[in-house]
Amino acid sequence: MLQPSLWICALLFLLAAPLFAQKVPTDPTALASRLIEQLAKEDFTGASERFNDRLKVALPPDKLATAWKLITEQAGPFKKILKTRTEKDRQYDVVIITCAFEKANLDAKVAYDAQQKVAGLLFSPAVSSDLPTYVRPASYREEDVQLPGGLPGTLAVPIEAKAPLPAVVLLHGSGPGDRDQTLGPNKPFRDIALGLASRGIASLRYDKRTRVRPEQFQNATYTVREEILDDARSALTLLRVRPEVDRRRLFVLGHSLGGMLLPRLAREESEVAGLIVLAAPARPFADVLTDQLDYLSAVSTSEVEKAQLAALKQQAERLRDPGLSEATPAAQLPSGVPASYWLDLRPYDPPATARTLQTPMLILQGERDYQVTRTDFELWKRVLAGRSNVKFNLYAQLNHLFMAGEGQILPSEYLTSSHVAQVVIDDLAKWITSSAGKRP
Repeated sequence: MLQPSLWICALLFLLAAPLFAQKVPTDPTALASRLIEQLAKEDFTGASERFNDRLKVALPPDKLATAWKLITEQAGPFKKILKTRTEKDRQYDVVIITCAFEKANLDAKVAYDAQQKVAGLLFSPAVSSDLPTYVRPASYREEDVQLPGGLPGTLAVPIEAKAPLPAVVLLHGSGPGDRDQTLGPNKPFRDIALGLASRGIASLRYDKRTRVRPEQFQNATYTVREEILDDARSALTLLRVRPEVDRRRLFVLGHSLGGMLLPRLAREESEVAGLIVLAAPARPFADVLTDQLDYLSAVSTSEVEKAQLAALKQQAERLRDPGLSEATPAAQLPSGVPASYWLDLRPYDPPATARTLQTPMLILQGERDYQVTRTDFELWKRVLAGRSNVKFNLYAQLNHLFMAGEGQILPSEYLTSSHVAQVVIDDLAKWITSSAGKRP
């Protein structure tokens, strides 16, 4: 699915070469803190005084004001600076200031050139390095690996459980995700992998091809095979030769689009011990996507956002057009993805395909998910009713990332640091280790 729209303005680094030497005695950390304070006071002219020439052109006071407005609309009013740290990026001194807003914490990255002028400014959700309480770091090890197809990944291996171990491949949703499926400050695949490793189950997660090799998808026709399925099979190939892993107990967990594709993958990987479907569409992609856009438009308070969402909905509607062909320009379609991709998905019916399989399945859904909703979950249940080796779990308080919340969900919820709920980790581990989750 489309990644949740954070509607946070990320002011991209605009790095400019030094123009002249200037001795400024002020410490960059103090300068960056003052910049944040000026933004909080809406002194945009003062805040931009120390921008270098290039950034002054790209981000004059009026654009800086608009960017700040977009940030505070989603993250809430600025509260205070929580902490600062510095790092070096080539010739730039970068000050990272973690700021508390009413609804979320954001990291402001301020890059200073040799003249201590602001050369770049970026706001992004603050990433927490804290692990969930259900993870026991002493119970596993992590190893960097490379898939046969060349993608980098991480193998999490329990060190207390007896080998050979059951193992799970983690399959991404849409978009160029990293191995942790990082979204804002949240890392749901890391939580799942380490939660399972703490319970004696190995896992393999990896960076998606569209992230590592984006050039392979530029000006090209491709489908979910090139984007996802070939690399999923490559990951299974890697696990089958690992001595720690029981090749008879290999599972695949797919989230969102990844879960939608699991029945298709299982038709080619018949020896997979089980499929774990997390928040996966059961309906045509166009239906799910337009529902998602309608929801976002209904909860948005910005006319600019509503106009953007309406334009995206027009693109989604084209996926239903009987005249859609490979000649349709990618720019007219969702996310600029070529027509070959959507034409490949259009005839695919995930629940109907799953019904033809004998593979055990665990299907999980969060009831507060606005991207893939209970409508899809109920369709999975209806088509697969009566199958003794298919289990369904619905979680009342969980969102698309299987993280807990309350009330109506807004996109800003994804800016809050959280973790996959422990009940999900427990249910996954129980099913994987049970006889219902194994092939004879």
